[in-house]
Amino acid sequence: MTSLTAAAPPTTSTTTATVALVGNPNTGKTALFNRLTGARQRVANYPGVTVEKKLGTLRLPRGDLSVIDLPGAYSLAALSADERIVIDVLTGRMTGTARPDLVVCVVDATNLLRNLFLASQIADTGLPIVIALNMWDAALDRGIHIEVDYLSRQLGVPVVPTVAHQGRGIDQLRQAIADALDTQPCMATVDWPDDVTGAAKQIQREVQRSPGQAISQAEAMRLLFDAESAIGDRLGWPNAEQEQVITAARQRLREAGHDPLQVESSLRYHWLGRRLEQIVTFPRRRRATHTESIDNLLTHRFWGLIVFTGVMYAVFWSIYTLAVPFMDGIEALFGLLGKAAGSLLEATPVLQALVTGGLIAGVGSVIVFLPQILLLFFFICLLEDTGYIARAAFLMDKMFSWCGLNGKSFVPMLGCYACAVPGIMGARTIEDSKARLTTILIAPLMSCSARLPVYVLLIGAFVEPQYGAGWAAFVLFFMHIFGLMLAIPIAFVLNRFVFRAKPVPFILEMPPYRVPRWSDVLWRMYQRGREFLLRAGTVIFAMSIIIWTMCYFPRPQSVEQQLVQDVAAAQAVSIESAQQMLNDSEGLQHRLEGRYLEQSIMGRLGKMAQPIFAPAGFDWKITVSVLGSFPAREVIIATLGIIYNLGGDVDEQNVDLITAMAGSTWPDGSPVFTLPVGLAVMVFFALCMQCSATLVVIARETSWKWAGFAFAYMTTLAWVAAVVTYQLGTAIMGPGV
Repeated sequence: MTSLTAAAPPTTSTTTATVALVGNPNTGKTALFNRLTGARQRVANYPGVTVEKKLGTLRLPRGDLSVIDLPGAYSLAALSADERIVIDVLTGRMTGTARPDLVVCVVDATNLLRNLFLASQIADTGLPIVIALNMWDAALDRGIHIEVDYLSRQLGVPVVPTVAHQGRGIDQLRQAIADALDTQPCMATVDWPDDVTGAAKQIQREVQRSPGQAISQAEAMRLLFDAESAIGDRLGWPNAEQEQVITAARQRLREAGHDPLQVESSLRYHWLGRRLEQIVTFPRRRRATHTESIDNLLTHRFWGLIVFTGVMYAVFWSIYTLAVPFMDGIEALFGLLGKAAGSLLEATPVLQALVTGGLIAGVGSVIVFLPQILLLFFFICLLEDTGYIARAAFLMDKMFSWCGLNGKSFVPMLGCYACAVPGIMGARTIEDSKARLTTILIAPLMSCSARLPVYVLLIGAFVEPQYGAGWAAFVLFFMHIFGLMLAIPIAFVLNRFVFRAKPVPFILEMPPYRVPRWSDVLWRMYQRGREFLLRAGTVIFAMSIIIWTMCYFPRPQSVEQQLVQDVAAAQAVSIESAQQMLNDSEGLQHRLEGRYLEQSIMGRLGKMAQPIFAPAGFDWKITVSVLGSFPAREVIIATLGIIYNLGGDVDEQNVDLITAMAGSTWPDGSPVFTLPVGLAVMVFFALCMQCSATLVVIARETSWKWAGFAFAYMTTLAWVAAVVTYQLGTAIMGPGV
């Protein structure tokens, strides 16, 4: 039996070659990547797509190798964006990514035949291959016996048993990689019938007739076999001409008695099956594995949902609750920093406001999300590494499949109830690009924790006093599910009419249950947190400064002079005494800040936009608060505090703020805040993209085009819903209620 040893770090030199890791999903490929590269990793995106590009450095005595962890793929048929990335990289057609010098194909030792299907497709490209026979321990536990040396001879390439999550076999794999770069071992390829090779060569000849175009036989076979091949998109070949050539080649196969879309799988599996004879043996009496026994509970249509609900509730509660002390601590720390900086810069008010309200508050608005992001990715990594997240996706798939999503969309959407930022980043676990994009676009509709202060303020002011705690609790519950109620039909519309996405089979590998490797979990948490701070955080900070500038400037001296004159007239004192009263009174300072905000760029924009929001019952103060809360929804509380001359340090339970809002009137004396107005404001905030951090993260995960689309459709939806709520509520309850 082959023995495995744990890995030891080798020495280093200079980068000499590129190695690609390829394999089916859930074969332990990422764990193997982490073992080979350690902390020497970086993450980017492939150009033009949202698929992550994971790069690392493998240190060998011969020099440093560049390692690229390609997305998981079941084949090179390129049904999803991830599979398109794989074939583009392997054929050298991916912009900015060199064609690899060697492929390490990671296969599941417990399911060798199906996993070698992908390896045999890669062999057609002519690239040197090393087989990493991962999950070796699971194969032994199931009584599966594999003659490794015989398998290596049959395939013609090195085969190395590994247990990636334990670090076993990694040294042997490193050595096999180093040797393969010198020997260039190519895997044996399928013995294709003349009819198949003839049809592929026919496509090659037709492509080469176009100036500057040429494809290999392996690429021609992908055009021949695959319903929608990524190769054709990269050729720049006219679609009509391409379709005509491929149709003719497939017709040649039909005339020879082959189904063009089935012949590849039939011949490959037959070829692989003959080579695996006498190599893989299974126990005569198969006993149920621990994985299967647990799955009887966790994938059960009733008990599985009960367990799933409990697990998701625990995750949700943890993100929602455990992050609060850390977030409060961060806010308190930046509050202290702001006060300290403010006292040092009292002599220069503009600089003081920039540093405290712009720079320090901007940095704080970025870092405050970090606890929730780290916690969410801790649980995602934990659930992935234990194998449970695949079971959760299986359970939820039927609920989401009718609208074009799959079960993997549920976890990111659930995470958005705590905060949309980590929830959207969590959508990276969804392989299908259109399902991932749809999930990202509807995820902000989930009612995040930042909306809660708005709900509490308005329910406490206008629902509970009139209708009691029971109705108040119902309204709070309804506001939390309102976004979800709209998100599912919106996903259906997006997939049916915007993306026109064709249904993609939900193929899901059920990995064995494993104990997570805590160092891997913590490392991935660190990577996600660092990526957020460096990529999204910088833009969020910049946008915070812009919004602060719009709320602060201009600050004409006439505003303060007018307030001094008003105080002097009201108190019957001199201008000098009124100025001293203003300097000494915190309440008058709050009034001054309110007037400055009214005269600011944001205040003027709010007054200009007020007619747009008038059908929803909003006056200019509510409109300014809505616009001023763009950096973060909860800022509306502080903005209302400033507008109502109470200062920016009020909270949602401040009695004075509730009283001031209840007493606010229109010029004709009618109350501004009625129950329909309060409900309309809550509905608007439940649906609107009032969060610059979310907008930036959407742009980072997709593009600014889709971020703009999300902002536009959510704002429009929020306005329509708010208008309907106000108009319908007023019609039912009457004005002034």
